[in-house]
Amino acid sequence: MNEQPLLTERRDRVLLITLNRPEARNAVNLAMAEAMDAALDRLDSDDELSVGVIAGEGKGFSSGMDLKAFASGERPWAGDRGFAGIVQRPPEKPLIAAIEGFAVAGGLEIALACDLIVAAKGAKLGVPEVKRGLVAAGGALRQLPSRLPGAIAMELALTGESITAERAAELGLVNRLADPGKALEVALELAGELAANAPLALRASKSVLRQQASWDEETFWREQGAIIGPVFASEDAIEGATAFSEKRAPNWRGC
Repeated sequence: MNEQPLLTERRDRVLLITLNRPEARNAVNLAMAEAMDAALDRLDSDDELSVGVIAGEGKGFSSGMDLKAFASGERPWAGDRGFAGIVQRPPEKPLIAAIEGFAVAGGLEIALACDLIVAAKGAKLGVPEVKRGLVAAGGALRQLPSRLPGAIAMELALTGESITAERAAELGLVNRLADPGKALEVALELAGELAANAPLALRASKSVLRQQASWDEETFWREQGAIIGPVFASEDAIEGATAFSEKRAPNWRGC
């Protein structure tokens, strides 16, 4: 039995977060949720980190909530981040899911809380809660209709059946496909692409994209201005323009 349900590892400007209960198909218990909450706090508070990647140890990403723990009265919610320590309040910085094997039920909801998804070919994605007398209550019923055609989201939620990573990529849910066993490698490559960009601009861009769905036109321009104003006034903005004119790589300072 693993004593640490979640592992973290720093790789340059990327924080790798690994769900570490392979003997339980990386099912989420309270200890994992609390550890995720702490890991995301670390990601957001550390100026030397720009991007997070979540992967699963073993043969799959996550099978969702630990039903044995749930049946005994445990609830894997952590603070205001909610289920798994992530779904209600993801980090302010970009987050990538690296899926091998399967991401089902709450496991898919963890992936949906991420901004980008890399999945290995053949991986299964779905929300089978209705088959267990439950409801996908960790954000899938909000996220899926905004990231998939409405009819597909409805079918997944009501049948409880899964789709392959290839089908999910065709529908726009998965950003990049990887060969089996290579999802983390591809996700880290993608994370490196993001981390090469200005930290303030990354965070602001994510903030606008995540919040704008509920804004009308007038609100969009007002709120976007408030979020991106400090970015345009930052030292990094000057550095980006200077580096471009000098044909060199920028040296971001995050200020």
